[in-house]
Amino acid sequence: MISRKGLPAAAAAATVLAALVIAACGNDDDGGEATASSGSDLSGSIAIDGSSTVEPFAQAAAELFNQENPDVNITVGAAGTSGGFEKFCAGEIDISDASRPIDPEEEKACKQGGVEWTEVQVANDGISVVTNPELEISCLTTEQLAQLWSDDSVKKYSELGEDAGTGEPLPDTEVSLYGPGTDSGTFEYFTEEINGEDGVSRKGYQASEDDNVLVQGVSGDAAGLGYFGFSYYEQNADSLNLVAVDAGDGCVAPSPETIADGSYAPLSRPIFMYPSAAALERPEVEAFMQFVVDNYDAIAEAALIVPMDESQAQESAQALAGGA
Repeated sequence: MISRKGLPAAAAAATVLAALVIAACGNDDDGGEATASSGSDLSGSIAIDGSSTVEPFAQAAAELFNQENPDVNITVGAAGTSGGFEKFCAGEIDISDASRPIDPEEEKACKQGGVEWTEVQVANDGISVVTNPELEISCLTTEQLAQLWSDDSVKKYSELGEDAGTGEPLPDTEVSLYGPGTDSGTFEYFTEEINGEDGVSRKGYQASEDDNVLVQGVSGDAAGLGYFGFSYYEQNADSLNLVAVDAGDGCVAPSPETIADGSYAPLSRPIFMYPSAAALERPEVEAFMQFVVDNYDAIAEAALIVPMDESQAQESAQALAGGA
């Protein structure tokens, strides 16, 4: 059975669960539909924590795996990528979800803790910039995003100039910003790619490691603008406005297609699961990770996350085979 921590919005969770029930009936070794696990006699527990961006994928994978393995207890947390690696390197969890690769300091901590790991890409993501529907912004350049998110002196959106999509002046509205906390891999990736340096960000914004809190903040604030993983926009598209990004080649909005082909630049990225070598020696963890790489497409579809392409999936299967 699965214990849930930090679930997505209730409606989205219901949609995911319904999709999982349908997916469980399929049988396609190419990842198009979920394949049933052969380990129905498995038992034990698996502790997963880390990125809130990867959480919907991990939740979906756990739900579907439990269809055939109900005696495996799986907990999924959302402490943030950095928080997940901290627990992982201390030996407190079996699998660390991450929206960025492990960094050198975390590698050092894991080695000091005697924790060996395997990096397994599981899906793709695009960091989505969103506003409340009442705040009419269609597109921002990466330079405008950098000015907004690195400079606390920006008090009104109009100070950023024109909407890159319409050419009209941006709203003369006081900024009200929502974004990930500093333990989030999304925060680290965004600040490095947009602000030019990892961790450099304005202080004046509402921060949370829980993307659902950010969704609620933006959707409930007429002046709200924020950023978080694409799946959380997908789950809440009726209450959010998606802002395209112009990195120099015109305005591009995130979508499964633009994230997969990398044209949503520079905010497209791979996302990962890191199982420990010790955990992979346990049959329930090995079976779960094998289930993930065998059924990546159906799991991603159920979680509203962009799936890997075939080349990425092959690399993930090879990485797991080498680590198991």
